[in-house]
Amino acid sequence: MKANDLNNIFHDQLDALYGKEEVSSFFYLSIEHHLKIARIQLLLEPEFTLTKNETDVFFSILEDLKQQKPIQYILGETEFYGLTFKVNENVLIPRPETEELVDWIIKCHAERSRGVKKATTILDIGTGSGCIAITLAKHLPEAKVFAVDISESALKIAQENAEANNVNIQFVKGDALNLVDKDFCSIGKDISQRQEGLFDIIVSNPPYVRKLEKQEMKLNVLDNEPHLALFVENENPLVFYKAISDFAVNNLRESGALYFEINQYLGNEMKDLLTHKGFENVELRKDLSGNDRMVKGIKK
Repeated sequence: MKANDLNNIFHDQLDALYGKEEVSSFFYLSIEHHLKIARIQLLLEPEFTLTKNETDVFFSILEDLKQQKPIQYILGETEFYGLTFKVNENVLIPRPETEELVDWIIKCHAERSRGVKKATTILDIGTGSGCIAITLAKHLPEAKVFAVDISESALKIAQENAEANNVNIQFVKGDALNLVDKDFCSIGKDISQRQEGLFDIIVSNPPYVRKLEKQEMKLNVLDNEPHLALFVENENPLVFYKAISDFAVNNLRESGALYFEINQYLGNEMKDLLTHKGFENVELRKDLSGNDRMVKGIKK
């Protein structure tokens, strides 16, 4: 089958479900992933012919897309901040908003970390695919980066991603709601270091979608991505932020920074929470869509 004919079949069967632009993205991502052919090359050679085995692969992708399975899970990978990450149903698909959070951290700390004798220590809580921790390690190469997740399946994916992106991360299995010092006993072995704080930066993108907000979400997210990493109870939507903030109070160094990705509807509540916990210079930022999406506080 010719690539151009296959492209037409994708549009005929999927445009009504996803829209023409998104279907084009699915098709060219699949071509590039499986055939290593860039979009521009295919546009220049629309008569390119696929073998029967290759065609069968694309019809399998087409059927998965009809069931609204995310293209990232179908292909088994996605791009985040210019890096490639393996993903499956055990981890959330990294979002552009999270790239904005990572970019904020990098820009705040890249210059500051140069020439500093003591390496910056970073902790990512609820690491999932490892996209935050790994990207920070890649762009802040002098930093020592640690990452926590409660899911062993997620930690396995994160470790594979760290190896694929050639960075060294120390992964720890732990519950974001009940982190304890002993989880990180290998970081600061002497009493003085542990008393002054273990980390310069703590960052987290914890579960923050209230169950009442489910109706706002697309079915491909609800039916495929891990609910453990998405949802919180309506009555206590900041439960993870409270627990992580308490941990940060005890484990950030003086002038250390705490960063969160947040629920767009709870920006003011998050500012109040960090202020109440004693953080200074609390800053709320919007994402590129104009939604309250990230917050930062500095430990006194």
